[in-house]
Amino acid sequence: MQAVIKADKLSKHFGHFTAVNEISFEVAPGEIFGFLGANGAGKTTAMRMLCGLSIPTSGTATVAGFDVYKQTEEIKKNIGYMSQKFSLYEDLTVLENIRFYGGIYGLSDRDLQQKSETLITRLNLQNEAKKLVGSLPLGWKQKLSFSVAVLHEPKIVFLDEPTGGVDPVTRRQFWDLIYEVADRGITVFVTTHYMDEAEYCNRVSIMVDGSIEALDTPPKLKQQFSANSMDEVFYELARGAKRSE
Repeated sequence: MQAVIKADKLSKHFGHFTAVNEISFEVAPGEIFGFLGANGAGKTTAMRMLCGLSIPTSGTATVAGFDVYKQTEEIKKNIGYMSQKFSLYEDLTVLENIRFYGGIYGLSDRDLQQKSETLITRLNLQNEAKKLVGSLPLGWKQKLSFSVAVLHEPKIVFLDEPTGGVDPVTRRQFWDLIYEVADRGITVFVTTHYMDEAEYCNRVSIMVDGSIEALDTPPKLKQQFSANSMDEVFYELARGAKRSE
């Protein structure tokens, strides 16, 4: 199948600093693609270029068939996005947030009514629907934010450190939601610095200092590096990068 994300030697420079250095990869439709690396590795910068929020310095890329240089508005119409900082309005209720973003995504009143009811039921938020989002626990906020990001059934959803700051149980529940949208054919592109979350992805790339140093399925990467966990794989990559400096 034709890739929904293609990047070829994509780079981003800020003055003399190279944040992303000639990264190349493809993502298949419906794939859960993990974009891993330590904080400061360049993950968020790369994602912002793919979302049409930042123009690359060099290289090429297409997202949902649209060019990241010339068709950024078309890209935005075909993706969902959840930033690492909670992105809903805390002074609006749960239902008001859903309806507000549904309107931005262009859903009809009928679709919005149906999707609002379905979403609230799926998240078991019936008793909180009319409460301010700011009153919800962080884990619920994150799950609601993710659900709103895919309310319009985008081709791709970009998740930037979506489980940061939440407890392990909530993190696992969040990944259950990711599996659900992937089963609906939505491609999931997720950045994280939690190496154990790599095990949940179909494939992962690992960035070190702005470059992709490894890309494959978790089992094959562990086999390649004779490792028992993705933490060990990342440790070997980081150690190799330091030796080459």
